[in-house]
Amino acid sequence: MPLTNVQRTIARLLAKNRTPESYLAGGAAMHIEPQSSRYSNDLDYFQDSEERVASAFTLDRATLLDAGFHLETLITQPGFIRVVVQKSSESTKVEWAHDTAWRFMPPVENEISGYQLHPVDLAINKLLALVGRDEARDFLDTLEMNRRTLSLGAMCWAAAGKDPGYTPQLLLSMLRRRGRYQPEDFSRLMLQDKMDLPALKLEWLEALGTAEAFVSTRTPSELGCLYYSISEKRFVGAFEVGDKDIVPHYGRPGGVLPKVG
Repeated sequence: MPLTNVQRTIARLLAKNRTPESYLAGGAAMHIEPQSSRYSNDLDYFQDSEERVASAFTLDRATLLDAGFHLETLITQPGFIRVVVQKSSESTKVEWAHDTAWRFMPPVENEISGYQLHPVDLAINKLLALVGRDEARDFLDTLEMNRRTLSLGAMCWAAAGKDPGYTPQLLLSMLRRRGRYQPEDFSRLMLQDKMDLPALKLEWLEALGTAEAFVSTRTPSELGCLYYSISEKRFVGAFEVGDKDIVPHYGRPGGVLPKVG
């Protein structure tokens, strides 16, 4: 868990078909670890071109049919395919989509899914999703990534590199409009535990305040980067200005490992 049984079976089955150009992303990649707070509604496979979407789907479709699954196609168009994959009484949606190759890190290997999007790129994508749509699931995911992967401030600062149409300040302004949810907004989600709305609201306000303090102290010439700690060997969202242990890390097509020497 927290993938459903059928999602885990499909992810393991399709893992052999994954490559750095065709990888698991979205909520399923984010919540593939058992400590995550919610279940994903589907499996999302991203490809770096429309042609790879078509070829990945053809390969995965054959693999699923050979394993006895039934596929019902819901949407098929250049760069995007959505199907319902079913065996016996269990089913899930699976999507193959074209996404930009621009990212901060190369995809990483996972024993369940094969290749999947790196956690920092998952976090930044989720932040941009929350900015673009007011969904309770994106709000919960962003808070979770703030806790365990990358601070909200670091996400906002880096997201301006992935989508240059935004500034960190504009992102924070838009995020302040989020977090106004009712209990029924969460009742539609598959959650491990019941949500404590007052605690979530307080956590969100604290995250916004910390994020604003973070972006206000950053060097403008470094806009759009992540910050990597050489000694801790991880990306960080809190450090002293001028800390020689911290190096900026910029995204590029395909992603790149941090340069530390």
